[in-house]
Amino acid sequence: MALGGLFQRLKEGLTKSRETWVQKIGTIFQNRQWDEKSLDEMEESLIMADVGVKATDKLMQTLRRQKPADGEDLGQEMSAKLQTAMVDMLRGSVTAPKLAPLSARPWVILFLGVNGVGKTTTIGKLAAQHRNDGKKVLLVAGDTFRAAASEQLDAWGKRAGVDVVKHKAGADPSAVVFDGMQAAKSRNVDVLLIDTAGRLHTKVHLIEELKKIRRVIAREQPGAPHETLLVLDATTGQNGLQQARVFKESTDISGIVLTKLDGTAKGGVIISIQEELGVPVQYIGVGEDVEDLQPFDAESFVQALFEK
Repeated sequence: MALGGLFQRLKEGLTKSRETWVQKIGTIFQNRQWDEKSLDEMEESLIMADVGVKATDKLMQTLRRQKPADGEDLGQEMSAKLQTAMVDMLRGSVTAPKLAPLSARPWVILFLGVNGVGKTTTIGKLAAQHRNDGKKVLLVAGDTFRAAASEQLDAWGKRAGVDVVKHKAGADPSAVVFDGMQAAKSRNVDVLLIDTAGRLHTKVHLIEELKKIRRVIAREQPGAPHETLLVLDATTGQNGLQQARVFKESTDISGIVLTKLDGTAKGGVIISIQEELGVPVQYIGVGEDVEDLQPFDAESFVQALFEK
């Protein structure tokens, strides 16, 4: 799909956020003075949008240092300054990846996340995108705890035209992952996407299960997994941020996938997540279609959020 089409889908997916807090922020300074009352109102709007206290405070410090010029359209100018501050914050919290994408073969991506966040759907969409790009893709149904997870991944495999390595429900996840790694190497797979159990890794045996999976992957291919992506549901707001903290404490996470942004008016949570966790958002979900899972770009995101 053309870049213009992707941007339009992004813009449409962010409609709820734009029609609530973004438009409200745009009207705060219309026919108003640059004063603490207006700034406090903007601060409140950012917090209500789930931008988070830490990120909001940082944004407001930046804005307070930038008193507008006399005679300018205050509402328009403050909106522009806020957009610039948001883009700078989102870019500033992203660290450069250790490896260039797809520079190893197979390129192994491990997915984490609780049930219901759209993890299996994300894997399916990403598989379809790589397949459409001409890559040979293989899926691994490492969530053996929930029988429906394997069936759902199977359905996405058929839809995307890619194979799925799976065992019976209740099987050892590490054994499934081992078979997946072996299959990927023997079939000359370009991209290997691995699902894991959708439970919060707070209990010792669950943390150990995840560590064991990572050991199996690394033993079969040194340096892998190349990416460990945590899938979060944007509609859960700050609860999603808390989930991310729990996972980050138990394992290395290279990136975040933020799904269901089209279903929430609190799109500001993306800023909160990156600022508080120091983990970059890699992909965002703004709709049901395969193309609605998009690589995250700070400038495009903020532009789509504010553009009428």
